[in-house]
Amino acid sequence: MKKGTVVLLGVTGGIAAYKAAQLCSDLVKAGACVHVLMTANATQFVSPLTFETLSGNKVSVDTFDRLFQWKTEHISLAKAAQLFLVAPATANVIAKMAAGLADDMLTTTFLAASCPKVVAPAMNTGMLDNPATQVNLRVLEERGIRIVQPETGHLACGDEGRGRLASLPVLLEEAERALAPQDLAGRQVVITAGPTQEAIDPVRYITNHSTGKMGYQTALAALRRGARVTLISGPTSLEPPMGARLVKVTSAAQMFQAVQEALPTADIVIKSAAVADYRPLQAADHKIKKKEGDLSIPLARTDDILAWLGEHRRPGQAVIGFSMETDDLIQNSSKKLEKKKVDMIVANSLTQEGAGFGGDTNVACFLTKDGVEQLPKLSKLELGDRILTRALAFLG
Repeated sequence: MKKGTVVLLGVTGGIAAYKAAQLCSDLVKAGACVHVLMTANATQFVSPLTFETLSGNKVSVDTFDRLFQWKTEHISLAKAAQLFLVAPATANVIAKMAAGLADDMLTTTFLAASCPKVVAPAMNTGMLDNPATQVNLRVLEERGIRIVQPETGHLACGDEGRGRLASLPVLLEEAERALAPQDLAGRQVVITAGPTQEAIDPVRYITNHSTGKMGYQTALAALRRGARVTLISGPTSLEPPMGARLVKVTSAAQMFQAVQEALPTADIVIKSAAVADYRPLQAADHKIKKKEGDLSIPLARTDDILAWLGEHRRPGQAVIGFSMETDDLIQNSSKKLEKKKVDMIVANSLTQEGAGFGGDTNVACFLTKDGVEQLPKLSKLELGDRILTRALAFLG
């Protein structure tokens, strides 16, 4: 979210309105300029002063309020808005929005606004499941409004069921996605991430220091831009981004099989996983006991997944690989680009400050047939976004 992004936060009259105060605070922390619009019923749950303190802007409730600089406020706010987020949205307000009714400041501004809109329902299960409410939600979806599905759990009425306001991280992520360009909509993006583990015996294995952050952040960037994402992941402790199809693998052989299965429908393949180059020639079926002297383990080469992709991709597919080096970064990565027959290599050095495994940033350069582009230190999310922009260009 860019600093200064104008977000209208609509708060309606449900008990979940108290959660909107933290949502307002989180949006401000993310850099947004938040203007809160409340229904009269919402003010019975949370004082407008709370939102004014958190946002630094006057809360709008009454369409005919005279205590502001003169202008037609619902029109000026609608024109300025870059995102309209209604959370919580009651069944009553959802019905008004679906019918195009505009009888207060919130619904009037919602009707006038042409920016992306996100609606997060919160209500009793019976009200949510009522056919009228479901029809109204479908109407809003058909008009391009994003609906954030409520969660299941304990409700304020004492019932257990669906209808609880989506969690704040989910709401913030939906806001980010609504603001992002949808230039990857309809595209299938396959991303490999994390390390592989090659078994020595039932207890031990060979692996590397990859945490999967680069691949997971690239998957998040792709999802925000509207792509359908298959994330093929080795063992990590990371939570997959919301909406990704996660394929869990352990070994290089399993990752190779998953990539082979995903390639036919892929538009873009980004192979950021740190796949083991070697595996034990024969994994023991029992724990190898410690003995006197040294132990030697014969190793065999694993399948070269990136080289296979370069050979087997169809015309119109973009394939991007990664290169992690400690010496001769450009020279070694250039050889990899030529040998693997891919569109681009994202190269980074383990010795570069701000790069490497486990961190939230990376320092990389893009190698293509047209040359080398050195990038500054970026968050892994931003680097993933730039990789996707390049991949989209390869698709034409």
